[in-house]
Amino acid sequence: TLSERILFYTGKIHEIHEVRGKDGVGAIMDSMDLEREKGITIQSAATYAMWGDYNINLIDTPGHVDFTIEVERALRVLDGAILVLCSVSGVQSQSITVDRQMKRYKVPRIAFINKMDRAGANYDRVAQQLKEKLGHHAVKLQYPIGAEDKFGGLIDLLSMKAYYFDGENGENIREEAIPADMKDEAELRRSEMIDGIANVDDTLGEIYLTDPDSITEKQLREAVRRATIALKMTPVMCGS
Repeated sequence: TLSERILFYTGKIHEIHEVRGKDGVGAIMDSMDLEREKGITIQSAATYAMWGDYNINLIDTPGHVDFTIEVERALRVLDGAILVLCSVSGVQSQSITVDRQMKRYKVPRIAFINKMDRAGANYDRVAQQLKEKLGHHAVKLQYPIGAEDKFGGLIDLLSMKAYYFDGENGENIREEAIPADMKDEAELRRSEMIDGIANVDDTLGEIYLTDPDSITEKQLREAVRRATIALKMTPVMCGS
């Protein structure tokens, strides 16, 4: 499902089909008939997409434990991974298995908390589970605007802007100032985020101790990148 969206927003495909959609087309990365019928990935599939000037090679691996050897094969060649978690059920047994495999192959990762529009969605609880169940130093780079049926968009704590996704498939990205009633919460979460990054990145840590107010967005982005690649932290993002 996530691969399908990545391909759509980068312009590789022009319409979104659901994994178990009523139209019977199925997701583009599920090429086998059996995958379309069962609605799961059995064999890893690779493609690429362009985002700005960046060429992203995307490998869609199975999530089901029976095909976990496919995940092993893919992890050996990856530069990084996206650990997709459900905002309702959080860290599941399969998340623990895949996480163990990622640690074995020293793959840096980003955690993406999906399905923020579902009933029972809880961003903070799932981020907390990353710490408790998987032992990650999880740092939240985003904050959702509302949840469940009130999920409207997200606040990027690095740039301190609010993003909304309009249009039928959210393809029109609208950047706005943070809503007034969420400003205080966003400031609080931003300082929590900076604290979390500074704990694991020496360069940012030094600036944080001497002059925390002078920290720029560029310095933050560089620190996030360094700490993530060094496997010292896991950036957490959200969406639906």
